[in-house]
Amino acid sequence: MIRQQYIFFFGEHLDRLADDAKDLLGGKGTGLAEMTTAGFPVPPGFTISTRVCRMFYEDEHKLPPEYREEQGRYVERLEKLMGKKLGDASDPLLVSVRSGAKFSMPGMMDTILNLGLSDASVEGLAGKTGNERFSYDAYRRFIQMFGNVVLGLSKSMFEDELHRMKEEKGVGEDMGLEAGDLRELCRRFKELVRRESGADFPQDPREQLDMARDAVFRSWKNERAIFYRRQHGIPEDLGTAVNVQAMVYGNMGASSGTGVGFTRNPSTGEKKFYGEYLTNAQGEDVVAGVRTPKQIFEMAQEMPEIYRELEEVTQKLERYYRDMQDFEFTIQEGKLYMLQTRTGKRTGTAAVRMAVDMVAEGLITKREALLRVPPDALDQLLHRQIDRTQELKVIARGLAASPGAASGGAVFTAEDAVQWAHNKKKVILVRNETNPDDIHGMHAAEGILTSTGGMTSHAAVVARGMGKCCVVGCGAVRVDEGRRLFTVGETTVKEGECITLDGSTGEVILGEVPTVEPQLTGEFAKFMSWADEVRRLRVRANADTPADARQAHLFGAEGIGLCRTEHMFFATDRIPVVQKMIMFAAEAKDGERKLAELESQLAKASRKDKEAIEKTLADLRRKVEEPIRAYKDALAELLPFQKADFLGLFREMDGLPVTIRTLDPPLHEFLPKREQLMVDISVLEHRDACLEEIETRRAILRRVSDLHEFNPMLGHRGCRLGITFPEITEMQARAVFEAACELVKEGKRVTPEVMIPLVGHVNELRRQKDIVVRVAEETMVRYDVRLDYMVGTMIELPRAAVTADEIATEAQFFSFGTNDLTQMTFGFSRDDAGKFLPFYLQEGVLDKDPFVTIDKQGVGELMRIGADKGRKARPDLKVGICGEHGGEPTTIGLCHQFNFNYVSCSPFRIPIARLAAAQAQLKDEGVRESPTV
Repeated sequence: MIRQQYIFFFGEHLDRLADDAKDLLGGKGTGLAEMTTAGFPVPPGFTISTRVCRMFYEDEHKLPPEYREEQGRYVERLEKLMGKKLGDASDPLLVSVRSGAKFSMPGMMDTILNLGLSDASVEGLAGKTGNERFSYDAYRRFIQMFGNVVLGLSKSMFEDELHRMKEEKGVGEDMGLEAGDLRELCRRFKELVRRESGADFPQDPREQLDMARDAVFRSWKNERAIFYRRQHGIPEDLGTAVNVQAMVYGNMGASSGTGVGFTRNPSTGEKKFYGEYLTNAQGEDVVAGVRTPKQIFEMAQEMPEIYRELEEVTQKLERYYRDMQDFEFTIQEGKLYMLQTRTGKRTGTAAVRMAVDMVAEGLITKREALLRVPPDALDQLLHRQIDRTQELKVIARGLAASPGAASGGAVFTAEDAVQWAHNKKKVILVRNETNPDDIHGMHAAEGILTSTGGMTSHAAVVARGMGKCCVVGCGAVRVDEGRRLFTVGETTVKEGECITLDGSTGEVILGEVPTVEPQLTGEFAKFMSWADEVRRLRVRANADTPADARQAHLFGAEGIGLCRTEHMFFATDRIPVVQKMIMFAAEAKDGERKLAELESQLAKASRKDKEAIEKTLADLRRKVEEPIRAYKDALAELLPFQKADFLGLFREMDGLPVTIRTLDPPLHEFLPKREQLMVDISVLEHRDACLEEIETRRAILRRVSDLHEFNPMLGHRGCRLGITFPEITEMQARAVFEAACELVKEGKRVTPEVMIPLVGHVNELRRQKDIVVRVAEETMVRYDVRLDYMVGTMIELPRAAVTADEIATEAQFFSFGTNDLTQMTFGFSRDDAGKFLPFYLQEGVLDKDPFVTIDKQGVGELMRIGADKGRKARPDLKVGICGEHGGEPTTIGLCHQFNFNYVSCSPFRIPIARLAAAQAQLKDEGVRESPTV
């Protein structure tokens, strides 16, 4: 029966829907149903299920007759319960029509309030309530919302008309308009609708309801909702429910009001009743930021009985849901009504504090607590903070809506924020208040500043969800969007001029301010210790310097999973030596090859031919002696640099494994660009520079031309370099094992792992491994020590994955290099995919960027095949991942599923990976609790 049912009265069949409730009723509808069942003061209503939304899209925005009949029955049921009828000329029933998807999408979809008002029913409402001003205020709001949301008319046209009316009457606030003014405003609004839409404003309330319902369904696919879902990984095919609820009114005078709140502070996590309200107002006045609301604690003086009731009700809600609640309420003439409750959005800092506190309070278990915090939310705790030792020019203070520090040029529209960010410029989006259409600009900006609005305004809620620094309600800031500037007293900040926001204090600071590392709290350490108790998957760091390794160790890294030795070569004191090595490498190797050929000929030559060959051999030796010596000298000069690097890494890791990848990029990356060399030579020639300097640049240009490849990513790099220039691999191996042996002699524990990159065939690995093992054994004999070490490979080519059983006969460990594996599997170049990948995502060709989240069906399957085949050949094979994906929670879940030993990621992603690994384990064990940030 429930399967065919389209509509559900609040609380109806809730026990039978069970786990399917949110899928069918959406989050808001489920919350209303649960509150109704639990006896909270909820205005009655019904939920049109997500099933109807999907039908709406499947049948070209049409609904079947049986649905329309069911909707009619539910409207009659609501009318009977309320003792009022929609459109009644003497005592009309009015309803709100609100969206409500399974996952909270604050402000992204549409709402219509006061539905059911018409020219006739507004008079009935005025007569029934004895409050003409309230009735016409409700009507003008309804016409404006319906005109904008349902009829698609610009909100600004209505706002302009309202502004003109206030100017005519000489009042600054909406509250200054009297009943007659609002009646005239309704007439002007209806005329605007007729002029702009070509039709009269609809007077039939059932027609209004149908049109509003369809508009809410359509809002599921508006641009801002689609953008929000993509940013938060919400599936596109869920659809939204529609909640039709009897209206209660917060704008009926001084004993009425409306507000939103949280059972705990969503920014800090403090266990403190928290929220905002307005008297004589409707709900959108609070969240839209049109008026700066009062803090909830002020209600304790203004409406003490209501305040006590509200505090009691909301604490019951928190205990009922066992989580922090975000609620909306209305007070109608001294009576409290709860309009919504849902699990509240919160910052990463707040999420961790709440989770730890709720465990201490006995509200949830440690394991549930771990699933309360999305791993990426921890990134917010690691944000840099304002350096308070610096001189700061604070020009204004607002409300600290979302923590962190952000600097950038001031911009005044969402479109400009996107454009500037596209051009690699950091920006702060400055607005009077944001609205849902600004979502793309908010995403592009480093931080958000608004002059109006409170802690529950659109800007505050969305910024917290994004982890963006945000300051709201900064009344001293006067925004002039038209002139693209804002003023604070005598200070003017123009478009592009830099400001800094401190989202933890609410300060607006002139100029760019230095930042410092964050101070992590005791709650964070405790929370992460719980994650470490649970997870099976180990977490290592991608770190190339001792400083990186130190930071990684502080964040809980259990080793280094990728040290890219080429990054060490780019240091200013080393790059000349590297370039010298490259300049002579080919000539030296070519000379050695020719010498070997001549020596072979000499050995086989007759007595008559030997003299000529010996002369040629002597001449060749003199010719190649210098490049061979220069090549070997450069390698010898690089050895102590590399050794010092590895000493530093081993010391910082203090016995934890350190995986060192031998040289990977093509050699041309260490030389100047061809185009720059040509310019340099031209300039030198024009200046009549010395010939030796010009010839040096020409020699480098010739070498760059020799090294040129049509597709360097598939060219002479990785193990291919080590095979053609084995002396490079030998130098790096010697640096690794000399550093390790020295530390062992000091009594320290060292665990080196040498990783050979870009192996596609087992013979490539065998050749490189032979060098590493030979050098390791020679070095240990020379130092008279023994140490455990491993030699393995990166799996970053499809062929390596499908022949992993052969490769595992030589490799002691695999580390999946998913950056290259993704490139090679898709045939996408990371450097060029930006030309079409955004379009693929926008058009749904791909659901996710494969360079951000592993493509499970393709790249993921190759990882599974590689790990399975490798372990069949070598049961003790250690398997990990070291690409950028190693710190991405979905990919970490996949690595857990494939029974990998570890993931490796950048140091600042270590806590995120630790938590994601714990959550993967808990989900394996069937622990139920969805993350709620």
